[in-house]
Amino acid sequence: MRKLNWLSVLAICAVGLTELPASPMPATTFESGETQTTLIELFTSEGCSSCPPADAWLSKLKNNPDLWKRVVPVAFHVDYWNRLGWPDRFSRPEFTDRQRRYAAGWRIDSVYTPNFVVNGQEWKGWFNNGMLSTRPRKTGKLRVTISSNSEVAATLESAQAEALKLDVVLLGTNLESDVKRGENSGRKLRHDFVVLDLIQTDMTKESSYWTGSIALPKQSGDEKPSALAAWISEKGVPIQATGGWFGGIK
Repeated sequence: MRKLNWLSVLAICAVGLTELPASPMPATTFESGETQTTLIELFTSEGCSSCPPADAWLSKLKNNPDLWKRVVPVAFHVDYWNRLGWPDRFSRPEFTDRQRRYAAGWRIDSVYTPNFVVNGQEWKGWFNNGMLSTRPRKTGKLRVTISSNSEVAATLESAQAEALKLDVVLLGTNLESDVKRGENSGRKLRHDFVVLDLIQTDMTKESSYWTGSIALPKQSGDEKPSALAAWISEKGVPIQATGGWFGGIK
């Protein structure tokens, strides 16, 4: 496992965005259950030689029957490896900032890759091919609808009193990179559940419901999103998630 002190790392990257279809999933709804769906976040980089096994672990979830029902996986590519030989085209400084906020909450002074986060908590069980062990709690049903004009509307059935935020990500799958430099030089890397774009907004409370809506941005590039994931957070910690494939693409 590789560690880098983020205070000594310069964030320099140029990221190509993907092109979102005009109508990704006409009037399509993704919905969680009443109990908490596990959100798995992987912080990774194409410049890190320790990351491909973690990427492969996450990719196995494509064939897991619990995918989107009990578990929602997303991979954030960080940018602090870019200066060390290979600029990761999927990396964003805001993804690194997200990892740093988690690290600050855990009271650790450095960030590292690969770093798994499960429902907002650091998790290292994947290294020994471990299984996730969570205690499902009733958090309310999250319903996310994508309209024909690429508007996303989310509703959480909950009497939660604290302020909530909605995160929506577009995900790429079956992505490949021929790495020419850096620690993975000469390797063809394969990725799934790659975060191509992240949009956030505050939720609004209406009686026993929380609602939020966003417009998916128009994008350009070679990679097209194949899935969408969304989650609700309280004080930066995910409490409910849902998602799914666009039109059956996998």
